Amino acid sequence: MATNVVLVAGQARLMRREEVAEGTMAFHFEKPSGFNFKAGQSADVTLTDPPETDAEGNTRTFSIASPPFESELVFTTRMRDTAFKRSLKKVPLATEVKIGSAAGSFTLHRNPAKPAVFLAGGIGITPFLSMVRQADRDRLPHKLYLFYSNRRPEDTAFLSTLQTLETTNPNFRLICTMTEMSKSEKEWKGETGLIDKEMLFRHLPILQGPIYYIAGPPAMVAAMREMLVSAGVEEEDIRAEEFAGY
Repeated sequence: MATNVVLVAGQARLMRREEVAEGTMAFHFEKPSGFNFKAGQSADVTLTDPPETDAEGNTRTFSIASPPFESELVFTTRMRDTAFKRSLKKVPLATEVKIGSAAGSFTLHRNPAKPAVFLAGGIGITPFLSMVRQADRDRLPHKLYLFYSNRRPEDTAFLSTLQTLETTNPNFRLICTMTEMSKSEKEWKGETGLIDKEMLFRHLPILQGPIYYIAGPPAMVAAMREMLVSAGVEEEDIRAEEFAGY
């Protein structure tokens, strides 16, 4: 981790919340003074006086969906039926939470000669959204490929934001795929089916060479890692982060 990144915790007020896909909400907090992080890192969010609690406690770890250059911290989550998420959805705006220090090494590699291939499943998009937005802002020379798998367009968080980033950053390619279009009411002309070797071959110049980043449910992460290794990708070129869902 870079020595000039100062990690501090602090209190943060809830500024707004929005539904960014069916069953998925983004929570916008003011960034605590002096809070620095690298795109792709995560932080603990603690509800200090929640209206309800359960055995899982009042703290959850979230990837930071917003990029470091913004003045707010955004955490995005599937709205499962837990006391923590019910509380987060109904506490008044301006409620204060405790934000822990940013942590994690799931960050973009330094060498721009090696492309980055992001493989995201569902809510696993959050660290990649931060990375891609920061790379766009910094005009990084890295070639970035984002493969983003969801069941339907209705379930695809930040789709329009990512599509816009593809137009503003000539080094960024977005490949979205839907796995259950039979259950969708929207039109979709992009890829369908699970991310596999054939899909990667269609969109990447070569499979060996890039650094691969995988984020999503544990089963998806395991399947992607196995697929990459079987395609000849070196283990040291694969980085992964599991989103178990809670």
